Amino acid sequence: MLEALVNAIRLPELRNKILFTGGVLVVVRVFANVAVPGASQLALSQLFNSQALLGLFCLFSGGALSRFSVVAMGLNPYINATIIMQLMTVISERIKEISRDGESGRRRIQRWSRYLTVVLGAGQAYGFTILFQNTSPVILGPLDWFQRLQIVLVLTAGSVMLMWLGELVTEYGIGNGVSLIIFAGIIGRGPQAISSLFSQRSAGGGLADYVPFIIFGVIALVTTAVIIEVQQAVRKIPIQSAQRTVGLKQVHSRASFLPLRVNHAGVIPIIFAISVMFLPTIVANYFQGAPPDTWYHRAAVWVGGNFTPNTANVPMAITYNALYFALTFGFTYFYTAITFEVREVADNLKRYSSFIPGIRPGAPTASYLGAVMTRVTFAGACFLGFITVILPIAAEKISGISQQQMYLGGTAILIVIGVALDTMKQLQTQLVMRQYRGFIR
Repeated sequence: MLEALVNAIRLPELRNKILFTGGVLVVVRVFANVAVPGASQLALSQLFNSQALLGLFCLFSGGALSRFSVVAMGLNPYINATIIMQLMTVISERIKEISRDGESGRRRIQRWSRYLTVVLGAGQAYGFTILFQNTSPVILGPLDWFQRLQIVLVLTAGSVMLMWLGELVTEYGIGNGVSLIIFAGIIGRGPQAISSLFSQRSAGGGLADYVPFIIFGVIALVTTAVIIEVQQAVRKIPIQSAQRTVGLKQVHSRASFLPLRVNHAGVIPIIFAISVMFLPTIVANYFQGAPPDTWYHRAAVWVGGNFTPNTANVPMAITYNALYFALTFGFTYFYTAITFEVREVADNLKRYSSFIPGIRPGAPTASYLGAVMTRVTFAGACFLGFITVILPIAAEKISGISQQQMYLGGTAILIVIGVALDTMKQLQTQLVMRQYRGFIR
């Protein structure tokens, strides 16, 4: 890795790309610390310390949501818009045809995703103004329609700006811009979160005070190794290309393989599951401002106190975490089925005169790939459920560090490792391309 970085810095073109990427990430972190006026920082701190699931939302915004900054929503509206457009390519035959039009179709769908980002961002910003007005203590005071409109416009513009900067990094920098912005947000708030955790739990200064950190460090290292293994793991399907004639020349058959990733869905199922699990809390916070003698106020108070992963109500805690695991598991299969269409893969293999040894082309190949992908996805779904639900609970029981204080949880490590691996692969690919180019010259 270090050799690849040194070689990249020596090349002017790659050095400029790395500097551009770093400059954009610095700008993003600056805006993440520019707070929207009128929000109580003390009330924000109390809310995020009491809501573990809200902390995961804050994780994807790089800590900007806990400060209610101008980029508080992060890239969540853009990610949701992209996911919706991917779903529409499966539902709508018209959009599926557009997606197959090559570069022009991709640009057209990307333009629709941007428009949808603005709509989703405005709706989510309005929801946050309602949520923060109905918390205890209140984060935002009474707002007239103009003040509410100002906050909605500022938050929406912040998400659109992050979307634009992410696309600039993807086009002119190194790596995927959206992933790198989320990556920088997680890494950027790490030193402060870890130092505050040390200051809270090591007041005595004795060796016993540091034992939980040592245990947690060992758990983090083991988790990192497991995540790397799973992220890199693939199921190789052997592929044989038939002998064919191209012009006046015969191309001989060759053997290769089709890689099926164990974790094909990435972190998208976790984002889906978080959105669904957080919905009852949003609705409950909205109704907590109702008159105390109403049934929906009592229901909202009950949901706010019991529908959390660390509630004192043990049956509800088990139900909550089981539902969270089931949603993550189910969304892994759902998103994998959308992004990996076995019929399309089978048709492409048939079109290029390739086949799986022992399997007939066409429908039998699609059936075989579907069966293999179902078994492979089972391992990936169990892995995501373990990282998201079981690992934080087990780490809290073993180390004694609560989930609210657990900054580098399984989801954060999964995102950081996934983005780091993908970025290094792209950097090494760029180096190989330039080495071949120099050799040809």
